[in-house]
Amino acid sequence: MATDWLGSIVSINCGDSLGVYQGRVSAVDQVSQTISLTRPFHNGVKCLVPEVTFRAGDITELKILEIPGPGDNQHFGDLHQTELGPSGVGCQVGINQNGTGKLVKKPASSSSAPQNIPKRTDVKSQDAAVSPQQQQCSKSYVDRHMESLSQSKSFRRRHNSWSSSSRHPNQATPKKSGLKNGQMKNKDDECFGDDIEEIPDTDFDFEGNLALFDKAAVFEEIDTYERRSGTRSRGIPNERPTRYRHDENILESEPIVYRRITVPHNVSKEFCTDSGLVVPSVSYELHKKLLSVAEKHGLTLERRLEMTGVCASQMALTLLGGPNRLNPKNVHQRPTVALLCGPHVKGAQGISCGRHLANHDVQVILFLPNFVKMLESITNELSLFSKTQGQQVSSLKDLPTSPVDLVINCLDCPENVFLRDQPWYKAAVAWANQNRAPVLSIDPPVHEVEQGIDAKWSLALGLPLPLGEHAGRIYLCDIGIPQQVFQEVGINYHSPFGCKFVIPLHSA
Repeated sequence: MATDWLGSIVSINCGDSLGVYQGRVSAVDQVSQTISLTRPFHNGVKCLVPEVTFRAGDITELKILEIPGPGDNQHFGDLHQTELGPSGVGCQVGINQNGTGKLVKKPASSSSAPQNIPKRTDVKSQDAAVSPQQQQCSKSYVDRHMESLSQSKSFRRRHNSWSSSSRHPNQATPKKSGLKNGQMKNKDDECFGDDIEEIPDTDFDFEGNLALFDKAAVFEEIDTYERRSGTRSRGIPNERPTRYRHDENILESEPIVYRRITVPHNVSKEFCTDSGLVVPSVSYELHKKLLSVAEKHGLTLERRLEMTGVCASQMALTLLGGPNRLNPKNVHQRPTVALLCGPHVKGAQGISCGRHLANHDVQVILFLPNFVKMLESITNELSLFSKTQGQQVSSLKDLPTSPVDLVINCLDCPENVFLRDQPWYKAAVAWANQNRAPVLSIDPPVHEVEQGIDAKWSLALGLPLPLGEHAGRIYLCDIGIPQQVFQEVGINYHSPFGCKFVIPLHSA
């Protein structure tokens, strides 16, 4: 009984651990409950061993793919042992997917020399090199396979006729695509019609085939051709042309000098710009001398106040949101700025900034304490500020109790330190700290003691002072001092501003 299954092609599923095996049954042992497959395939890949034996306990599912006809068992044994041709050249019989037989020559494994991948050839050209005995062997095997195929086709025809007769009368009959399906089938046979026995058993020798390619000779040939034709040379493999980014200059330039500003005294603190230029800090005495010499050459206090107001207001407008906040669609969301000014030149700079902010549709509330006598610069700036829609208050009770968008601090002055002891000054500092709005300080002085209001941003004029951590992030504005004025006070100066009037500074 067990010998009747010899020669059958089966598929054995051994679970997830062992996988699926396919092959032809070569032995069945009922005593030990084992089955052996010859020429096995494991998960679609041909096994290296010629035969595999399975126990019944390892088999999860067994499917019979093909049952041999009468007398095929003896023929299978003879065919399995046949080796034809001299010098180890064998002949095996395979079956294509289209049902036709093919004789495939299988060369013996050679050394590590480069292996040629077999190309697709016609069946007739391969049969011409086979002896008559081999053709008779293949013909008998193929005839029996074709007979089994004809039986399966007749069964399918009977099944289709039964299914068509049992189909509902209103059900549409599927249409045949005709020539199109035939063309697709021919293409499938052309692509997948070869027997898997054509795959060589030995691995492809990549190193051997790569050694046949002379890379240097190929590049030399390309360079020779380009020199003769006048095209641009690509360079030899070891030399690559220099590649530039879109923002790099292809012309050679002088080395970049990052320290372009030098001061005549020891620098206590240095800053650097976004482009890497070093900006040293200056003492308050040198900064005051610089402004005095500039005023002597025509950069008057009025001009300096105007330039400082423009730069400070431009920075404040950016901090308030810029075009996203200040546009005609956001008329109902006008930003509010509280301006705290003292009775000195620093306060006049803040009033000038408030006037420019009010001109840009910002709601400005100016706090300035009442004094019997004011500086002329403050009087002039207040006269201009009164022509805007800004609001001026002298009492802290008139300042808003709700948080504002920005607080601009211009209370401190190094020449009027006694103002820090005044009640209005302490009340203004308490209000700013309680309001919790971000603070921008304009031209803040360097204090030995801790400042009352911690700023988030600070704006320095011309050159920065050695400001501490309480000044926040430091910015530098250009107030229009000429280069020769810097040289007159002993400062070797080269503008670090580039295309801007306000630039950020970072601690070096």
